[in-house]
Amino acid sequence: ERTIEIQEKAEEIESQRDEIMEQRDEILRQKEEITDSINYAKRIQNAVLPLRDHFDKAFSDHFILFKPRDIVSGDFYWIAEDEKRLYFTAADCTGHGVPGAFMSMLGISSLNEIFGNENNNLTANRILNLLREKIKFSLHQTGKEGESKDGMDVALCIYHKNENKLEYAGAYNPLYLIRGNELIEYKADRMPVGIYHIEKESFTNNIIDTKKGDCIYIFSDGYADQFGGPGQTKFKSSNLKKLLLEISNLPMAEQKDRLEKQFEQWRGNLDQIDDIIMIGIRL
Repeated sequence: ERTIEIQEKAEEIESQRDEIMEQRDEILRQKEEITDSINYAKRIQNAVLPLRDHFDKAFSDHFILFKPRDIVSGDFYWIAEDEKRLYFTAADCTGHGVPGAFMSMLGISSLNEIFGNENNNLTANRILNLLREKIKFSLHQTGKEGESKDGMDVALCIYHKNENKLEYAGAYNPLYLIRGNELIEYKADRMPVGIYHIEKESFTNNIIDTKKGDCIYIFSDGYADQFGGPGQTKFKSSNLKKLLLEISNLPMAEQKDRLEKQFEQWRGNLDQIDDIIMIGIRL
């Protein structure tokens, strides 16, 4: 009788083990399917992002530091040009991963539409105002309870090729200009592109007189917000400013290397917490 009991127990354990193995295989299969699907989405996202060649042709000395946290990104960059002006942006959408990527596709297609429809009298702040309208319309944002509050933080620039003039408008994301050994920060408006409870009528347009050799940087908050270092604290924008001042005389490609090395060193074995986009341009 004892033996039969042991045998039954053993059979029960065996059948449980088989069931667990089956469940494990099923989970692995599902995970693989989801990952394949997101990897394919990444190909589509990369196809929609502007070609790096466009930046190469527009700016001889520049870098794009683009580090998605997951396979696809909620941060994006964009560039367009006409005879007299170059339009470019670094943006950070609500969320990362798949939801962030959906928002970034909406952002890129909206900017293309704005540029295509009325590029003759666009100022930097007008583009952000129009983008805000488009996002609110696309996501049916009217300010009611329970609606999506999604949006994006954006730094948007227009460079006037023959006038040494740069327009900048920002939704939370500032612009840093380094001239000589000085860093000048142009602050963004404290509101996103999207529905906001205390939004101003219009974003602010900053007009900056530039000099040959000026370095400008636009970026999302992913770099400064990364946890790491000895105290596992945020990197902070004060340290980012110091670092950029330290490296600003190097060629842009080397600046990018330094920024990547510093980021990895700071992060150590902690996870990357957010998507990162940073664009550096020497005018």
